[in-house]
Amino acid sequence: MTQNSDGGGVDGVDGVDWDAEAGSFDEEPDHGLRDPEVRGAWAERLRGWLPERASDVLDLGCGTGSLSLLAAEQGHRVTGVDLSPAMVDLARAKLAGRDAVFLVGDAALPPVGEQRFDVVLVRHVLWALPDPGRALRQWWGLLRPGGRLVLVEGVWATAGISAEVVSGLVQPLGGCVRVERLSQDSSLWGKGVDDERYAVVVRSD
Repeated sequence: MTQNSDGGGVDGVDGVDWDAEAGSFDEEPDHGLRDPEVRGAWAERLRGWLPERASDVLDLGCGTGSLSLLAAEQGHRVTGVDLSPAMVDLARAKLAGRDAVFLVGDAALPPVGEQRFDVVLVRHVLWALPDPGRALRQWWGLLRPGGRLVLVEGVWATAGISAEVVSGLVQPLGGCVRVERLSQDSSLWGKGVDDERYAVVVRSD
């Protein structure tokens, strides 16, 4: 993603101005998680991906903070990063009073300094990066010993990145890799889908 030259918004690789899209972003069932069934489905998946104990979670490309909120509700401390200031504003409002901090910044190079995390959670970001392998190495370096990288991705029409490609990219990291297929779980998306959707969980222990 890049900042518009006129300072008027943040463009993605597909030309979308994410600042402009922020106000309607949560209308998609799997973005806003407003439907109780969809929300519950994502909460259950997160319980399987995140540690049982309270942990530090870095949510990259956090958008309006819907997954961050679920993680916080499960007792985790959350740091969210998104390049869109409008998205970050909405995330801050959504998690007001929670143990959560939101930063404006590039998900590929998170502005977290020397801070390290138990989980790096990334949903629908990797596919859009010009050098996904480099980003994965960067994220892996942000984990504490025993940490885990959780990548939720997919292939939609002509966009996206396959589970096979992501699995190949994470293999050199040296962790234990698990692929979880998500396409058939319509409760996650608020509808049936026939494209490829999945999670790759990489554990460093």
